[in-house]
Amino acid sequence: MKIYEIGTGYTPIPAQMGAATEIVVEELTRSFIQNGVDATIIDISAEKRGELDLPLLEVGVPKKFTGTDVSLGIMHKLKRVVYSIALAGKLKKLLKKETQDVVLHFHNQYNLYFVLKLVPKKLLRKATITYTVHSYIWGAPWEEIEGTVKKKYFQEIACVKNADIVLVLNDITVDHFVNRLGVSKERIHKVLNGVNIHRYAPLEEARVEELKKENDLQGKKVIFQVGSVCPRKNQLGSVEMLTKYLQEHSNVVYQYAGGIIDPEYQQSILDHAKKNNIADQVRYVGELAPGEELNRYYNMADCSVFTSNLESFGLVIIEAISSGTPVVLGSNLMFDLKGGYAMYHTEEEFVSQVDAALAGGKISREAYMDVLKKYSWDSVALHHGALFAEK
Repeated sequence: MKIYEIGTGYTPIPAQMGAATEIVVEELTRSFIQNGVDATIIDISAEKRGELDLPLLEVGVPKKFTGTDVSLGIMHKLKRVVYSIALAGKLKKLLKKETQDVVLHFHNQYNLYFVLKLVPKKLLRKATITYTVHSYIWGAPWEEIEGTVKKKYFQEIACVKNADIVLVLNDITVDHFVNRLGVSKERIHKVLNGVNIHRYAPLEEARVEELKKENDLQGKKVIFQVGSVCPRKNQLGSVEMLTKYLQEHSNVVYQYAGGIIDPEYQQSILDHAKKNNIADQVRYVGELAPGEELNRYYNMADCSVFTSNLESFGLVIIEAISSGTPVVLGSNLMFDLKGGYAMYHTEEEFVSQVDAALAGGKISREAYMDVLKKYSWDSVALHHGALFAEK
């Protein structure tokens, strides 16, 4: 069996910025290979690709589309279309030559939609078409999203209805697809995303203190939030809930990291902090590179918070726990772990749990080992591989 993990075209792999889906593609491929499975990444061409130790087939696109567009505007959509059309041409040639069982694993609706339109069905039948649903929209109640998904997610609906295997990250998505879209339940499988337990790991206490000194955090308690800066990630909501607590605890700092998707929203965070005299305690640290740099910030934190309004799967939650940092998250997210996190339902609960996490120190060894067992990429890849082999 040959597995092709297909990059979305958002940013070249390996991601040099917070791009969860690209991280999934890279880590799944690496773990497949380590488990003895023949796997290759197919990805958008790039002039300045980071160092990659994995098999790669590039899909050529014009130079102006090889960069990363975080604005998610018209150029971003055009780039997705251009890459997806070029990807279809690449796969057409590849499938004509392949003689073994092939899995094409897609992670983006544009990519698979255009492949379904442009690659002859006779060729596609030579492969097992697998599609993982990463879109957060499906995590909301149907009554809230029905109009939006029918108008804006028609491509993803087509992907889900035509894929041989559909992989989802939560139970509510399964319900929507089966009961609202009429997709056969036998084709849908719930899977986990994973964490690189070597890249995200606790650092020695002396190293953490050294990092805190370098970042002007000596003697400070640090609350940390990771995610694109936009209303859905709810950084402003975090700051608003923490305002009184920060005013009463001058030794506590709220740090947040991520690409700025909405500049006006970013300004509203800064304005709120200034208005409430906590500007020195609310720090934006920029967009951090996945891996070593991000792990340093998790380790400097005494508590990581996740207050997102809607998610399909919170990758940063398990990254934080793998780094040894306790997490406080909203009740709209469910994780089957023995510890390492607390869940809040109200603002009062949120503040209380943050306070407890700041006082409680790093997570227990049992909670850490539970993450390794359930969410290591080796475990996740083994599950994926078994699903592909069954088909």
